[in-house]
Amino acid sequence: MPDEEQKLVIKLPAKITGLVFWGLVFIGLLVAVIMLNGAEDDLVQNNNKNASIIAYEIEEIIDFQFQPPVLEHAADRLRSKIKDQLERFDFHAVHLAEGDDSLDIGVINETDDSYERLLHYYLKGTAEMGAINLTVYSKNSAEAISDVRKNFLMAVGAGVFVFGLLLQNILHRMLASPFQKMVTTAQKFSSGNEDIRFDEERQDEFGYLGKFINNSIDRILANKNELVAALDKVSASELALSIEKERAEVTLYSITDAVVTVDVDENIVFMNPAAEKLIEKSSEDVSGHKFNRVFNIVDEDSGDAISGLLHRCFASGEIVKFNEHSSLVTQSGSMISIEASIAPMNAEVSGLMGAVIIIQDVSHNRRLTRQLSHQASHDLLTGLYNRRKFEEYLEEILLNVREENRQHSLFYLDLDNFKIVNDTCGHIAGDELLKQLPALFHTILRSGDLVARLGGDEFGIILENCELKQAVSIANKIREKIKGYRFVWDDRTFEIGVSIGVIAINSMNAEISHVLSSADLACYAAKDSGRNRVHVYEPSDEAVRERHGQMRWTARISKALEENRFKLYQQPIVGVSDGSMNHLEILLRMIDEEGNVIPPGAFQSAADRYGLMPRIDRWVIQEVFNMIARDDPSDPISGTERVIAINLSGDSINDDKLLDYILQLKARLNISLDNVCFEVTETVAISNLSKATSFINKLKSHGCQFALDDFGSGLSSFAYLKNLPVDYLKIDGSMVKGISHDEVDRTMVTSIQHIGKVMKLKTIAEHVEDEATLNVLREIGVDYVQGYYLGRPEPVIG
Repeated sequence: MPDEEQKLVIKLPAKITGLVFWGLVFIGLLVAVIMLNGAEDDLVQNNNKNASIIAYEIEEIIDFQFQPPVLEHAADRLRSKIKDQLERFDFHAVHLAEGDDSLDIGVINETDDSYERLLHYYLKGTAEMGAINLTVYSKNSAEAISDVRKNFLMAVGAGVFVFGLLLQNILHRMLASPFQKMVTTAQKFSSGNEDIRFDEERQDEFGYLGKFINNSIDRILANKNELVAALDKVSASELALSIEKERAEVTLYSITDAVVTVDVDENIVFMNPAAEKLIEKSSEDVSGHKFNRVFNIVDEDSGDAISGLLHRCFASGEIVKFNEHSSLVTQSGSMISIEASIAPMNAEVSGLMGAVIIIQDVSHNRRLTRQLSHQASHDLLTGLYNRRKFEEYLEEILLNVREENRQHSLFYLDLDNFKIVNDTCGHIAGDELLKQLPALFHTILRSGDLVARLGGDEFGIILENCELKQAVSIANKIREKIKGYRFVWDDRTFEIGVSIGVIAINSMNAEISHVLSSADLACYAAKDSGRNRVHVYEPSDEAVRERHGQMRWTARISKALEENRFKLYQQPIVGVSDGSMNHLEILLRMIDEEGNVIPPGAFQSAADRYGLMPRIDRWVIQEVFNMIARDDPSDPISGTERVIAINLSGDSINDDKLLDYILQLKARLNISLDNVCFEVTETVAISNLSKATSFINKLKSHGCQFALDDFGSGLSSFAYLKNLPVDYLKIDGSMVKGISHDEVDRTMVTSIQHIGKVMKLKTIAEHVEDEATLNVLREIGVDYVQGYYLGRPEPVIG
């Protein structure tokens, strides 16, 4: 049998060589046929091309002969030229014919291939053309191709034969010898020689195969030794297993979570000490008992027993968790909040063998969670719900309205005079007042009504299933209850009130943003109407609509400030005696999104109400100061000695940081304030007398001037005037307009002018709109006038 295998291996290289040899013969013959077919076509194509070249060369010669017979005149030149071309292009004969004349060059054979061309030339002195027939002869293409085929096939045959011999020798050396050596090695190994190895030193596939087989032999022998060693380790493994078991038991006894194992019948097999402590029973007492009878686990909210989880775990083969609100009822009847899970126990051989239940006491964590949840939804000061919970509940109510078409009501409450308590007694007193309010609310409200502190001294109340008429009655009871309440602090008694906005919640009004904003508008409408009132929101309500419009203006004003869409205007203030125009007032316009100019009357009241005037005033001050700093003589503001009047709002006067802002801006721009005049209205100055006086005095020390605007509009103008260190009195325009025909207005303006003169203050009359008014003011002795008659506001260029 080994001899037969050896002979088979020796014949293999010869078979491979024969297969490759005849394959190469077939491919060579196929390539020869393809190439010979192409060679014949190339020969005919080249002969045609070369015949055309010879025709062109001859045509160049005959162009110099103008009278026939051309062949007779140009015979010598043609022979010389044509012989050169015949040698060049492998032709051996040419025949030229013109009428009866002809010219032959070379020997023409009957079997030759011929290529004909017609040559043309012009006769001398005419447009008539002559023609010469050209025939070029070459060796018959069939004979030429036959010679090529014979030579090519001989070359291919010889090459294939030599290559075959060479290939046979190479394959014999590369395959036969290695195969023979491997067979010999295999025979020795099979005979029991475990030390024999295959040759792996060769740098080819036989070397790789030898290395692979050697590694396999080594692995087999190694496995044999390992098997012997493994048998020695079996006894040692039993000892290690007992140690691991002991370690696992120590771990289970040490952990604080309760661990319980049960069999497939749900009977308790094991409990660690933590589980024993949890149920107040020992492991021996409950071993073999059903888990659900020993561990009474219930739903924390409903009190219903939780069962069936072990069965689900066994059926699915997956970990099963108890719900988040599970509790364990102990032997003494107390409830312990727990988190628990059940995991199946599977043996590799026998499969499911039971389950392990992990139970963790989370009573402390759950108490903290409930506490945090309460804090997240309640106001810490009053114990009422906070704004977040209020809005969540309102969302639920609105969903109920949309789905069931039910009706509810909402109150928005804002305390009156709360600021007085804070300012008089401090924030501790204010906090105590807020703490006492929930008790007042609950004496009036129904048990299901929700009360929340929305922030500061603002509260919200939702009355579910309460129509508007009943809600208004309840709101008035709350208002009366709070109005009649007296808050006492440090022997001081305070009477407070509340302004309440009421809105109906129904299917026509079921969007949270609209409900809250409308209730807020109604509340502020109640405040604007005199405080301590209840105002019911109606879409057609003029007061609410005005407030809503102002709220929309606040967004537009803020956006205009961010995008720098305000523009300065100026109006001249003219000297009455000499017509001088060395005084001007800075006015303001807003540019809307489409580039339209919006007068201050459209947005100023909203800016005043919602606290935007300080930002606007600062913008104006910065723009004017920047113009002054440019010191450009062509600029109407900078580079002049004009007095530039800038209006300041009441909120700006109350802004403690405005003075520092003005002085820092002055220092940064390095400008003088000598020609800057700030205008403050009489109402603002009197209502903030101490602050206004301090503000004016500090800026006057830096060169600023001040004008008291709208003077005469208040009831106490003259009484407060001597306490205000101003430089100008601007007489209110309502008195100036009718001065030419109203004796009362004339008398009042005259008295103001007289007071100003006595106090050495310059007077400025506003709203001068015609010549008659100007003449009267000149007679009275007013120092300056301002109005459309003297100059309309114009944009400041700069």
